[in-house]
Amino acid sequence: MGSSPKPAYMQNTRINTLQKSVKVFSQMLFWAPVVGFSLLLIYNTIPYFSFEKDFRFISERSFLFESLFYNLSFYVHIAAGAICIGAALIQFSRYILKKSKAIHRISGKLYVFVVLFLGAPTGLFMSFFAKGSFWERALFMFMACWWFVTTLYGLSTIRKKNIIAHKIWMMRSYAMAMTAVTFRVYHLLFYMLGWGHLQNYEISLWISVIGNMLFAEWIVWKQSRHYLKSFAV
Repeated sequence: MGSSPKPAYMQNTRINTLQKSVKVFSQMLFWAPVVGFSLLLIYNTIPYFSFEKDFRFISERSFLFESLFYNLSFYVHIAAGAICIGAALIQFSRYILKKSKAIHRISGKLYVFVVLFLGAPTGLFMSFFAKGSFWERALFMFMACWWFVTTLYGLSTIRKKNIIAHKIWMMRSYAMAMTAVTFRVYHLLFYMLGWGHLQNYEISLWISVIGNMLFAEWIVWKQSRHYLKSFAV
């Protein structure tokens, strides 16, 4: 005698379990490198605070570091970047949000303060002296301004209790913050492919900025049913 067919509800349960497993696995594949490279970037900022001048970035711009204001802007900017990336990782954690909304709020306030008063202003100032052509400097200027604007809208919308719009604008803000991570990933990849330093630098920069912005918009479009309604703030 053949085995009797299994009830439909058991088959549906197996399918749902399989779908959840695939979803969890895909999320792990995405978040593991994101968290790993983010923590590595934060760790790599620490040696700069030895205030030695033998780092490549500093040695290539030794004439700029003769200025006290540029020195101050540089160290404030890299510290702000590390803080923002760390805060962003906390903000993305659903576990932390469920366990402690207080931590979520504190890290969010810290992120907004650091972006608006430290990260974006120093980034805008330093963009005038960025390596590359006029277009790379213009791109850095755009990044600083867009980072500031998206964060400001994120703050404005949460004050108005518009949670959906808040998430949308903060996703755009985080996309700008994470260019510091994706840029270095692309830079490493193209370096391994044997690309020249300046060509690698310019292409990695453009891909990281445009790619992050497009990825943020894709997430917003995919996850928010009220995207078009909440776009207007």
